[in-house]
Amino acid sequence: MTEEMSDFFTKRAEGYDEHMRKEVAGCQEGYPLMAKLLPENIKTLLDLGCGTGLELEEIYQRFPALSVTGIDLTKRMLSYCEEKLKGKPLNLICGDYLKVPFGTEVYDAAVSFETLHHLEKPQKETLYRKICQALKPQGVYLECDYMAKNQEEEEFYLSEWKRLTQELPQGVYYHYDIPYTVENQISMLYSSGFQKVEKIFQKENTVMLSCWK
Repeated sequence: MTEEMSDFFTKRAEGYDEHMRKEVAGCQEGYPLMAKLLPENIKTLLDLGCGTGLELEEIYQRFPALSVTGIDLTKRMLSYCEEKLKGKPLNLICGDYLKVPFGTEVYDAAVSFETLHHLEKPQKETLYRKICQALKPQGVYLECDYMAKNQEEEEFYLSEWKRLTQELPQGVYYHYDIPYTVENQISMLYSSGFQKVEKIFQKENTVMLSCWK
């Protein structure tokens, strides 16, 4: 059964950290790597789909005074994040990052970790353009996400999603994976305004991309 996105993560918020670190290949290595790859001189960061703050725990260890805006759809996930990072310069927004305005040239860096694989290509490209616009000149966006192993896998998930959506109400977010290949992800990022995109890390289906404005 396909669940609404917020309901899915509300039910799983309590055990989310353990699940991601122990059961999703690449995450245990990915969280500290993301923090390590951020440029030394950053002062402001945008975190899309920040959830319980797993990547932010690592980032704040390296940048304790970093001003962060974190956006997530699920209130319960954000409550865990707020409790975990109490006292940090962190502004949490419960909302849809496709709709929440980011501003222009506001952030030194942006990150997302295992969240964008629920979006179709037009949504991703719109979001990437927003991220690129929100970054200061020479800003960096780090994306760690679930990506398809090949074109056949991508097409299978996309065709299943299209079949499912025929029976679902429109205008609602559902928890369903729509992974794209690394090559297609990189192509989307370039077409959305990023000047340099590199694959930094991969373990099974978990891939990290570094994208420079």
